[in-house]
Amino acid sequence: MLNQDTAERPENPIRDKSFAFALEIVALYRVMREQKEFVLSTQLLRAGTSIGANLEEALAGQTKKDFTAKMCIASKEARETKYWLRLINESGIVRAKLEKPLDHVDELIRMLTAIVKTSQRGK
Repeated sequence: MLNQDTAERPENPIRDKSFAFALEIVALYRVMREQKEFVLSTQLLRAGTSIGANLEEALAGQTKKDFTAKMCIASKEARETKYWLRLINESGIVRAKLEKPLDHVDELIRMLTAIVKTSQRGK
């Protein structure tokens, strides 16, 4: 069943991928909390869910400059999320498979970088 909000919006791959990624981060956050990891889990949750939030703000931007600025923030948040995922993965602080989230954040970074570069070219 489609969410009414989703049905009213045109398809947007970066919006869809960032939302799916946020859900993935929320699930990982829950696993980390169950394993009694509270500090890094919170850092990851904040950064990983803010990608989509900033993207939504960019899509509602009133000017091209506003759009580009919010997309730049989303890109920075994606890079921060990648940092936290790598740190959690390589430290072994929790038992979780992080290959998929790392692949997904890399894909988001590539997409956001392309969007930012394209939007900056038209200045």
